[in-house]
Amino acid sequence: MSGASALYLHVPFCVRRCRYCDFTTAATRHGDARMGEYTSTLCRLVAEARGLGLLDGQRSAYVGGGTPTMLGADALSRVLDSCGPGLGELSFEANPESLTDAVLAGAREHGATRVSIGVQSFCDRELKALGRVHTSEEARERVRAAVRSGLDVSLDLMCGVPYQTPASWRASLETAVSLGVGHVSCYPLMIEPGTLMERMCEEGSLPWPSDDTEAADMEAALDVLGAAGLSRYEVASYARPGMRCKHNIAYWTGVEYLGLGTAASSMLGRESYELLRSAVPSLAAPSADTRRLRLTVASTTDEAISARALADLRFDVEQLSEREAMAEDLMLAARMTDGLPPELLARARNVIGAARVDACLERLVSRNLLGGRADGSLVPTHDGWLLGNELYGALWDLSSDE
Repeated sequence: MSGASALYLHVPFCVRRCRYCDFTTAATRHGDARMGEYTSTLCRLVAEARGLGLLDGQRSAYVGGGTPTMLGADALSRVLDSCGPGLGELSFEANPESLTDAVLAGAREHGATRVSIGVQSFCDRELKALGRVHTSEEARERVRAAVRSGLDVSLDLMCGVPYQTPASWRASLETAVSLGVGHVSCYPLMIEPGTLMERMCEEGSLPWPSDDTEAADMEAALDVLGAAGLSRYEVASYARPGMRCKHNIAYWTGVEYLGLGTAASSMLGRESYELLRSAVPSLAAPSADTRRLRLTVASTTDEAISARALADLRFDVEQLSEREAMAEDLMLAARMTDGLPPELLARARNVIGAARVDACLERLVSRNLLGGRADGSLVPTHDGWLLGNELYGALWDLSSDE
């Protein structure tokens, strides 16, 4: 079956840009008419994509941002409706300050099954350093409300934050557990070039976060969350049984997904790409050896609002050969505790060459970055988690010739 299994919709609006953020966002006041216009466009584009057959295999959808809850209950409900009925999972992102009871009720009524809340920290000093709008108490109260709503609830937490200590990081993890959420994602803070946080650190008005604490912070997350019954299933993701994020797993397992909205990314096979190209003549024909295409919507927010059809969007496109797609699948699989299953390894040997693949895997096993399981899978070891960039880089190197 052609078509994407997962749909991602990007809502770029935020009440203000956080100090560390380099995502495509638009600082917007509540009630801005542009949000309603953007919602109408997004729903229209999804309907067009569905009519092309691009979503015939869809099983999940995720509305991210930005801050989708900035749209308010009515507009967010329209976006959720556009994602389609009967999905195995329908998630939306939220920030505490705009996650109202009306938004929660409307989301449930219109098919949402899961909410991912950008808390980042339960320490007010750390939240202020990050430039977050909400307070720690507001975060606690809104997380409690989300849990009461019956939605599956995930929290994002950030380590390596200015002023964060081992004790405050552990306290944020313990607070997340105490609130009864089923999923937690833990990310180290990255100081991106050109952000306000980079300027503040350079000027000395904020302390530079320490790279030296990242390994200890991730160990603390494994300890606290694991003891509470949230098992790691991906390098940064922990879940109670049955509460893994199906949509994110699609990203890590080579499944096709379609992204619409400003800066949204897609990964399509040739057949699905040709369906999209039938509606977007500006897209180039794929090369003869292309097996996978990665696309990013390059249109600005204003351009997206004015789009009447998919043909009005601009896309950046990267074409991957069969070998590159295979190496990418290996690299992404190594992010997960399920690791590299025997069938994936067999396909890699067939596409890339058994000698090349086995030599790479043997090196990774000898360095204790991968370990074997009884079923023939290769999975990340403790060292593999801590030295992930080395593990992923070695697998991606298989994408090139000798």
